[in-house]
Amino acid sequence: MMKLRLLLIFILPAFFFSCMSLPKNIAYFQDVDKYQQNLRAANDLVACEPIIKKFDELLITVTAPVLTQEIVAQFNLPMTAYLEPSETGKTNVQQSPTVQTYIVANDGTITYPVIGSIPLAGLTKSQAIERIKNLVSDYMKDPVVNIKIMSFKVTVLGEVLKPATIPVNQERISILDAIGAVGDLTIYGNRQNVLLIRENNDGTLEHIRIDLTKSNLFSSPYYYLQQNDKIIVEPSRTRQLDSKYGAADGYRLSIYSMIFSAVSIIASTAVAIISLNRPTK
Repeated sequence: MMKLRLLLIFILPAFFFSCMSLPKNIAYFQDVDKYQQNLRAANDLVACEPIIKKFDELLITVTAPVLTQEIVAQFNLPMTAYLEPSETGKTNVQQSPTVQTYIVANDGTITYPVIGSIPLAGLTKSQAIERIKNLVSDYMKDPVVNIKIMSFKVTVLGEVLKPATIPVNQERISILDAIGAVGDLTIYGNRQNVLLIRENNDGTLEHIRIDLTKSNLFSSPYYYLQQNDKIIVEPSRTRQLDSKYGAADGYRLSIYSMIFSAVSIIASTAVAIISLNRPTK
């Protein structure tokens, strides 16, 4: 009998208040105070440089300081032109304000004016610039080459406020920037098990699990994203359990929980009063 009283007095109230405890693992980088200060993200800036992949759309321009415009022009795609009907009924050729781009083929190459086929897939942007610069140097002195990945984008899905595909103009975006662009994780997002899906140049897929509550993410090679990366925020266990019930079921469960908690408190209080009023032998 005494064991039963102790159970009602201590265990049931403890169970009740444990249900009201605050959720854990919501804050990002909970161990940041223990982490070294002034940490360089991803160890080196090279880690954030994009790698050119198959089917990337590239804008490549070549300039030179002391050459005639005709020599430089042969290494740049011309402005695109299109036909537009005029008010007089004639068709005029209009000049487009945008230049043409290169698509990296399935074999990892582009077809470049004058030079021909150039393999670029698998190279970093700076490596690709250096390769084209070396090839163009056979035709001009001190060429300046610039490459921009026009198709750079990342996608964030799952337990975030605004799932979306994000265009990246600067060709540099961290996983935190991507999460911020979609309005952050919801309260139900599992911050300890975020999935990053990355397609390698050989067509294989990497599946990386990331813990946003740990500060070692800053030194991870996956802190900076590559083009076409997918971030999947999985639901927490609470969200998964909630999904098993409809709104009516959830309401009934909450009512039953409140009734059970109230009965537990009343029972433990009654036993405690009886124990205090019982005369001692």
